[in-house]
Amino acid sequence: MLHGLTFEVPRGSIVGLLGPSGCGKTTLIRSVVGVQIVKGGTVTVLGWPAGAPGLRTKVGYSTQTPAVYADLTVQENLRYFASVLGAPKGDVDRVISEVGLEDARRQVAASLSGGQLSRASLAIALLGTPEVIALDEPTVGLDPVLRQELWKLFYELAARGTTLLVSSHVMDEAAKCHRLLFIRDGYILADDTPQALRTRTGSEDLEEAFLRLISERQVTA
Repeated sequence: MLHGLTFEVPRGSIVGLLGPSGCGKTTLIRSVVGVQIVKGGTVTVLGWPAGAPGLRTKVGYSTQTPAVYADLTVQENLRYFASVLGAPKGDVDRVISEVGLEDARRQVAASLSGGQLSRASLAIALLGTPEVIALDEPTVGLDPVLRQELWKLFYELAARGTTLLVSSHVMDEAAKCHRLLFIRDGYILADDTPQALRTRTGSEDLEEAFLRLISERQVTA
């Protein structure tokens, strides 16, 4: 459950949703994408209510659990979703290259490794020209080299004006984001740049900064 969250995300930025498992990151992402029932408050994306039909081709979403058809190949999955989204035909080759799945493009999804499945799901979110991309734990199970390559892609997307929401519980990825939302138990503990959070807490280590923010909340609660 989320409690009274209020924040805005500027276009062309990478915003990290950081916090332990179960803190509300996925619920928040689902609310932005428009697949979560919101009992109170409003969620607006690109000037539309979250989930509005007009956002279907403007918002990409990569779930924590890969969302692909197990009996189709990587290429067949992407062709199907490209057709649903009305994405250009050339997009399939583009996103396969961007996520590093060239060698597995004709491989049936059921035979992919966990990391390959995550990349296939990410590729679906990149189809078309989404203005907002929500990524739920996009680098879980990936090796350091691939994680570095994906973050390079995230920066390129942001430089082109795409807004990225990236959830993670891995604090070493926090420093890669332009801005951070530290979340715990459904509350936002902090909303600022990595450097500003370091300065505020007096800690260069962002994991330590997060722990200090938790302590501050417990003292003031």
